Amino acid sequence: MTNNAQLKQDIIEQFGTPCAVIDLDIVDKNIAHLQARCDHARLANRPHIKTHKSPVLALRQLKAGAIGITCQKLGEAEIMAEAGIKDILIATNIIGAARSGRLAALQRRMPLKICADNPVSLGLYADAGRAAKRPVRVVIECDTGQKRAGVVTPNEAVALAKIIQDNPWLEFGGLMFYPPISGWPATQGFLDATEGGLASLGIVADIVSTGGTPNLKNIGQLNGATEHRSGTSIFNDRMMMAAGVADITDCALTIYTSVVSRAEDSRGILDAGSKTFTPDTGGLDGFGLILEHPKARIPKMAEEHGFLDVSNCNTKPSVGDVVRVIPNHVCVVANMFDQLVAVSDNAIVEILPVAARGRLV
Repeated sequence: MTNNAQLKQDIIEQFGTPCAVIDLDIVDKNIAHLQARCDHARLANRPHIKTHKSPVLALRQLKAGAIGITCQKLGEAEIMAEAGIKDILIATNIIGAARSGRLAALQRRMPLKICADNPVSLGLYADAGRAAKRPVRVVIECDTGQKRAGVVTPNEAVALAKIIQDNPWLEFGGLMFYPPISGWPATQGFLDATEGGLASLGIVADIVSTGGTPNLKNIGQLNGATEHRSGTSIFNDRMMMAAGVADITDCALTIYTSVVSRAEDSRGILDAGSKTFTPDTGGLDGFGLILEHPKARIPKMAEEHGFLDVSNCNTKPSVGDVVRVIPNHVCVVANMFDQLVAVSDNAIVEILPVAARGRLV
């Protein structure tokens, strides 16, 4: 990441600050790296688009070898379907979207894969399948230690599979996991027991999906897995650096922000606050890494302002300086912007709409 003064000048003159900028050279390197990791592990690559929310970037991932994409919300899937993407897994229970009729509308247009971990979701998916005149393919989400969504025992997974098997408007697609970093042996035991129960029903899990960019260090360790879902790896961020799966040269998205005040020698104010970075620290110190002043901190934020602590800096920024910040959690940051300014070789080359931004249903 070179500190290109001309690029900063172009950014501030054409867009102002704060501005979300992605380096396409790094993006393409990250896409290729993920694909290579999946290929080496003999897993299909199904990247999660919740990080970038851009059909342009999703198509870039598919062109590099991904078999399909993962979405978190039906609204994201609607945007991706409009771009011509056909193989979509929705990796959460979408009860609200099912009740609204939007699931049936999209299922009518194309066959979806949707996760579930309870009979209520299955009943709503079956209703949507009936309305669409196309059965809904269901992937059962399994929790092996993250303590988020997902069934917590193999018996529960098999019981849901039986409900799916017995309903003509549902099809069993497989199993979905997001194992804890240290929880892969437990996940293997869960998968083995579940597959044994499925065999008693005459069912085979065609999809066994693992997930998470932090889990790239474990990719391929689950015997029987067929694909992997990784979202953050296309951009990376401070959390991925802390997790040991990326370094500073892998971070493709930075926020260009201006120093707008230096009231005292030890502090200042940026024009980017919680509406830019979000208050998600990810367990890290401060709210971003300032590339030009790595010893500076952003210890707190207001809505429009980042509070700048430069007490440990030998060289301190001046009012009017534009600095680049790697956010803690890039997935949330991308959702704050209508567009991403794409650069290559330190020149602006494209403006990418964040087309699925705000798609919360």
